[in-house]
Amino acid sequence: MTEQPVEERLGLSGWLVPSEGIGGLLKARVEDFRVEEISKTPALDSKGRFTVARVTLTNWETNRFLRRLARACRINRNRIFSSGMKDKRAITTQVLVIDAHRNKVEDADIPDTLIEVLGRTHHKVGMGDHDGNRFTITVRGCCDASGDPIDAKEAMRRVHEIREGLTESIGCDAFPNWIGPQRFGSTRPVTPEVGRAVIEGDFERAVDLYVGMEATREGDESAIFRKAWRESKNPASCLEIAPIRLGYERAMLERLLERPDDHLGAFRTLPNSLQLLMVHSIQSLVFNHSLSARLEAGLPITEPVVGDLVAPLQPNGRIDVGKMALVSETNLERCKRNCGLGRLAVTGPLPGREAAYATGGPGECEKSALGYTDLADVKWTVPRIPRLTTSGTRRALSVPFRDISVEQAPEVSDSLFERWASGPSEGERWHPDGACLRLRFTLPPGTYATVLMREFMRSPLDHY
Repeated sequence: MTEQPVEERLGLSGWLVPSEGIGGLLKARVEDFRVEEISKTPALDSKGRFTVARVTLTNWETNRFLRRLARACRINRNRIFSSGMKDKRAITTQVLVIDAHRNKVEDADIPDTLIEVLGRTHHKVGMGDHDGNRFTITVRGCCDASGDPIDAKEAMRRVHEIREGLTESIGCDAFPNWIGPQRFGSTRPVTPEVGRAVIEGDFERAVDLYVGMEATREGDESAIFRKAWRESKNPASCLEIAPIRLGYERAMLERLLERPDDHLGAFRTLPNSLQLLMVHSIQSLVFNHSLSARLEAGLPITEPVVGDLVAPLQPNGRIDVGKMALVSETNLERCKRNCGLGRLAVTGPLPGREAAYATGGPGECEKSALGYTDLADVKWTVPRIPRLTTSGTRRALSVPFRDISVEQAPEVSDSLFERWASGPSEGERWHPDGACLRLRFTLPPGTYATVLMREFMRSPLDHY
């Protein structure tokens, strides 16, 4: 699989609606991608143990910020609780619960952040506890498939055409719930490969991949560093040239410098949430390929067929996997009706040790995905880090979007990233004279704005 185009490797090579799309680039400016978490503030109590804060981050990867905040508050990173990881090259707003005194949080001085303390609480938050995310996204350089620029009127027409096509195909404002490229790394899809090594118990390979896997688009310093590691495996010499910004890689090498054979310890220098993300990423690969196989087989993704597993939809858009039901000839019509009413959702697999799989036609699609990704015989246990052992779960095959609007965005000349100044390279799909559009929409937690934008844009994955 490693020799395939990245889109095929990640199961992101298909479309639900035939269209040319609008092309373009996302995140040409940090300000072009804004995410506001929709969540209820935990119940406040002046005697509460935890501090509640609303944080706005500019161009911060969530894990790195949380590690920096923990250091500023002089606490362990695991004492900060959030309900979701946000995009890095973006402006993001979310609520955190921090096991530290209010004064320490207020005194934290971290560049490119705004920390607003809301009070104290007795309650933590967990992953997915929020109600959704509101996105404001600008796509720049819209163009047709041949690379010629298109104006705003034509770009908006294509967006509306694709939206209508999605509605006709699915029956409402919804789209296939693929797991987006940022889960894997669109220019360096390293996380599923590291996850594969982890579930196989090969931590030396996990570290080698995380430190040394090359990217399709990366700065010269990073590329030189990764090549040096692949060729030498020398922690001392590689640390001398490791860019400061690659803090996780540097921590791994520092561990290996102290204990040359302790690859398990080197891997465990990653934050716990990032370690778990590696396993989630390889599960996500199966889900994406299962969804793609289902679409290729002509099976619906919002209406169940015999053999499907359906699950109740909760108010925030997540599914209740504890109440799944197998669709049979006996209950098929009832399940169809409840899916149509938004009470149930058709699901696909995130595999694990105790995972449930569909049967019949849907089951064949899921088996083909496991075979295609070479994961059919994996046990999904990690004896050396038991908390990474996964039981498996299910994920809805489609997801609704709400409150969508599209308008022309102003062109700007400042703060555009270096790639824009260099102009499009061969194989890219954007044009500096193309229109700029701003889209706003709301998605449930755990879903990816880049996947919806991909439906509209049809650009290569490294454009997101």
